[in-house]
Amino acid sequence: MIRLAEDIRSLSDFKRDTTAALEHLRKSHRPMVLTVNGRAEMVVQDAASYQATLDALERAEANAGIRRGLEDMAAGRTRPAREVIATLKKKRALGLKEKRGSISR
Repeated sequence: MIRLAEDIRSLSDFKRDTTAALEHLRKSHRPMVLTVNGRAEMVVQDAASYQATLDALERAEANAGIRRGLEDMAAGRTRPAREVIATLKKKRALGLKEKRGSISR
């Protein structure tokens, strides 16, 4: 979580003492909000914390997909895999016949 007193700085202060700002980011593992004319303009974060955020997002998206799949199963909005594969094979065979027919004029 961002701490307002420590993690919000002006871009000018960040540029003036980048070394201290980077050290703060490494130690705190919190993002830093950089402001321009008093308005939030940019967020900087250490690479390890950013990667952890990306990993957490990926897990959350996977969990949401699994949850949707389970809901579809419970609601009967699924078909057996064999049926789907058979349908795809038929469509593919029809597509190949159409392509062959257009080539042999």
